Order: sequence, then structure tokens, then C-alpha cells
Amino acid sequence: MTNAGNAGGIRWTRGVVAVAIFTLLYLAASVLVAIGRGNKEFVFYIVVMVALIALVLTVHRKVGLTTLTLWGLSLWGFLHMAGGLVSIGDGKVLYNWWLVPDRLKYDQVVHAFGFGVTTWVCWQAMRRNLADPRPRFGPLFLCVAAGMGFGAMNEIVEFIATLTMPETNVGGYINTGWDLVSNAVGATVAALLIARFDRSP
Repeated sequence: MTNAGNAGGIRWTRGVVAVAIFTLLYLAASVLVAIGRGNKEFVFYIVVMVALIALVLTVHRKVGLTTLTLWGLSLWGFLHMAGGLVSIGDGKVLYNWWLVPDRLKYDQVVHAFGFGVTTWVCWQAMRRNLADPRPRFGPLFLCVAAGMGFGAMNEIVEFIATLTMPETNVGGYINTGWDLVSNAVGATVAALLIARFDRSP
């Protein structure tokens, strides 16, 4: 795994530029769709997305995230936007779609994927400050905990949405519980993959 850019500055390689263009295009489309439908919930989430993109750029400037990681983060954003804006009929959106009836929802897959990528970001940031940068149990355990912590922060954002808007697609307590479980699964799988495949110096 090689870094997309040197720490201390963003190196605008073809891969990084491609990620930026893809992200801007789907965000622009999401803004148009959300405003056109009067979907205040997703206007709120788009604002949150812009703030998160600024945060990712700051981290990337300091750490030099891999291009593959940047694609993972961008794809997560795309899946999130699609989840709330793409209709599947009967007034429902992708986030309501049961991939496996009563067993696995689109929402849960997006949570697992997203916070798995977040755990990977945490590892890349932590590794730079380790005397021994090999993927060992202790640091990876902390990265899993950090990924789950960011997942919990996401649930706080959704909770704020339910308090500030009359109608949201957030779901109830059981949905929140499964979101947290999905976050834990994604973070754990990411750590296992890092332990198995990350051989970066």
C-alpha cells in the first residue's frame, strides 16, 4: 500500500483528481435532487458531508492517505447519498431495502463498509506515530475502537436530525442498535484485513 501523497501537503495525482471529480459530481447531483424534492433531511446531511470532506482533506494533508482509501471514502459518501435519495417505490428509498429479507438491509452494509474504511483511515494516521509500524493487536484494537467511536458520532448526528426535523428516515432504537453492530463488524473486518495484508513500511 503506497501513499497517495507526501505528508504535509496534498499531491494531486490523477487518482486523487479522479476521486475529487467523482465526489463533486455526485454531491452536486444530490444537492439538486434534495432541493428539488424539498428533502430537508438530506440537505442537512449534505452540509455534514461537506464538513467531513474538509476534515478528510485535512487528514490527507497531514497523513498522506492512500488513493484507494480516498476512493473508499468517496464511494461511502456516494452510497450514503444514494441510500437516502434513490427511490425503490412505495415512498421508500434504498436505505429501506432489505437485501436479504428480515436479515440484511442496505443501510447495514453501508454502515459496515463506511466504518471499516474509517478504521483503515485511523490505522494510516496512527501508524505514522508508531515506533513499530507493523499491524499488531494493540494498535489495531485501538483503531477498531476509534472506528466504532466515529460510528457512534454518526448516530449522534442522526439523533440531532430527529430533534430538528419533523420527519426523517433515521429509524428507531432497533435500527440504531443494528447500525452500531454493523459499525463494529465493519471495523473488525477492516482490522483483520490490515493485519493480513498491510505490509507498508
